[in-house]
Amino acid sequence: MAGLALGAFCLTLMCGAGAEPANPSAQNGPSPRIATAPGASHARHYQFDRTISREVLENYLARSISMEGVFNGRGDLEDDIRMLRGMGAKYIGRSLCLWGAEANFLANVERAKTQVPKLLAADPEMILEACVFEIVGTRVDQIAVPDWVFADMGQPVEKRNFRYGDMIYPEGQRRDWGRNASVPDESRTETQLWFYYQAAAYIDAGFEGIHFGQVEIMNRNDPGNVHWDYLLGRVRAYAAKHARRHLVLCNGHVPSGGLMREGKPLLDFNAFPLRIMEVPDEPQAAILKVGFSDGIYGKSKGGLTPSGWTCEHLPYLVEIDNWGVSRTPGQAKAGGIWIWGYDEITWFAHQSQAYRSHWLHYAWSWVRKTDPNGFLQMPGSRTLSSPLDKMRWYYANQPGPKVPDGLDDEGTIGAVWAAD
Repeated sequence: MAGLALGAFCLTLMCGAGAEPANPSAQNGPSPRIATAPGASHARHYQFDRTISREVLENYLARSISMEGVFNGRGDLEDDIRMLRGMGAKYIGRSLCLWGAEANFLANVERAKTQVPKLLAADPEMILEACVFEIVGTRVDQIAVPDWVFADMGQPVEKRNFRYGDMIYPEGQRRDWGRNASVPDESRTETQLWFYYQAAAYIDAGFEGIHFGQVEIMNRNDPGNVHWDYLLGRVRAYAAKHARRHLVLCNGHVPSGGLMREGKPLLDFNAFPLRIMEVPDEPQAAILKVGFSDGIYGKSKGGLTPSGWTCEHLPYLVEIDNWGVSRTPGQAKAGGIWIWGYDEITWFAHQSQAYRSHWLHYAWSWVRKTDPNGFLQMPGSRTLSSPLDKMRWYYANQPGPKVPDGLDDEGTIGAVWAAD
């Protein structure tokens, strides 16, 4: 399906499937506001234990929102709870988001343990997601390996710390994140120990979802994904004993369409950036188009899932992602993944409130109509990279004393979900 031609944009509350967002400068007026998402939680079921049906999984994905760092001390937890409960959010993505987790790992996990119950008290059905990312730094050498991690992973128990040098790729294959950090090689035993420890700590803290980042840049030495299969199996076994509902949902970014092992998907659902395409002759405008860049639309691979059901295409999320800023922020970069010189969320945050509102309606409808296996993960809280105006964080919250920098998109998100 080709991208729709840029044309007249529907200015009603709900955009039609064929409507595209017009030039941002033409959009004016406030976004719709709601106190709750009427009927959103009553029309869908969210019960699961040990396994999850496709129906229930998709119910969660249909109410997914990225809340990066809500348990990292970002934003105001009390106001986030108000917003998430009011709009009917169910899958809270990246809520513990520790890039370079080895920095203050234990302190961050202990803080999350005290905060997670507050959000779950507002809605026990919610799934909270933590992250195990494609980065490890030298400070991991300062963290002791617990005896139970060795035992659970079938390794001899030793009294020692983790070893950064035993996690990274060999010379000649190494991918650097900077001077003191690299992409870990998940085929190495030391990496598996570190990833398992992170995942188990998150499960103990109440998280039932784990985003494993760019899984396909960590398996250069694991072409059959044998080691990914083993690690995820151990994580799921831990969750079966310790998770709230005896299950953890694992996902990751998969440009190939899936992390597969002998024809079976290893992840519970796939994830990828939205891959927004700028419209160079319409200042700041952007659209979605099948076939643009490495988008996942129509490419999600299926098979026998970890919960025991079979699908032709695994359900997936597309998120308004962050990765940085180009050398020419605010300018067209036709042909690449930059949107007017920015990453996806920074471009989005720079638009008027009216354009953001209409664009979320458009993107939600486009994804659902283009590929019924896909779901748009709404933006709630996310890193920005904006050197021109120093914007550093996106908040969907209503602006107020608790969140003075809120961009007031929560009403739009709730309205999209309520009409779904």
